[in-house]
Amino acid sequence: MTWSEAGPRVVAPSRVLAGEWTKLAGLPWPGWLVTGTVAAAVTLTAVSALFAGAGGAGVAVVGSGSVPAQLGVLVLGVLVGAGEFSTGTALTTFAAVPRRWPVLVAQVVVTAAVALATGAVAFGASVLVTAGLGPAWGAADAGALRAAAGYVLLLTGVAVLGLGLGALLRRPAAALTTGVVLLVVADGFLAANPGRVADTVRAALPGSGGRLVADDSGLAALAAGPGPDLGAGGGGLVLAAWCAGTLLLAGYRLCRRDVT
Repeated sequence: MTWSEAGPRVVAPSRVLAGEWTKLAGLPWPGWLVTGTVAAAVTLTAVSALFAGAGGAGVAVVGSGSVPAQLGVLVLGVLVGAGEFSTGTALTTFAAVPRRWPVLVAQVVVTAAVALATGAVAFGASVLVTAGLGPAWGAADAGALRAAAGYVLLLTGVAVLGLGLGALLRRPAAALTTGVVLLVVADGFLAANPGRVADTVRAALPGSGGRLVADDSGLAALAAGPGPDLGAGGGGLVLAAWCAGTLLLAGYRLCRRDVT
């Protein structure tokens, strides 16, 4: 890479995006991770359908598979964001793209695309499972289409959050631990200890994005508590804000600090 008086040579965004996609597609673990994520989502959905029986709520049962699926796409995002720093290949990547931030943008696009496709496949497979085991999901059900879109958006958001944490912390273990604490541990602890303060803090955490897959009765139950009534859209905005915040911090560190 040559440098001019005006600064580093600009690499076309399409080339950066193609490069990031090629790197991800050339690794052996993404395929297994996506397969495992879909399998985990479908398995929990099947178990939930069996326990729910014929009278269970189809939307809620299908949405239950998003819980383990979130962990799968979180790992995906963390590994994409932190992978090059942990393996030492970041020096080569940013020598080829000296402006650095286009790499992060390309990683966001690639990760979001894979997570979106994973969510769509997991949701579709879960619907097929519920049709044969118990409460069937139907587009005419209250909140069904919103929950379907929310399922895919939730997994996409969690993957991007994982990417931001990975790129910011640059250590897969640290980023994954932080993500699990924010999405699962803290959310579960606060849910088990309800109250105005606990519910307000819980609503401000990225786990609030889980409202995207809640059915109408689930959202009504959350609204009846002492915490803020965010609704599905509000929960999605909270998750989006966490994604944006971590990516901005990661981008600042990437452009202003050493990549080693």
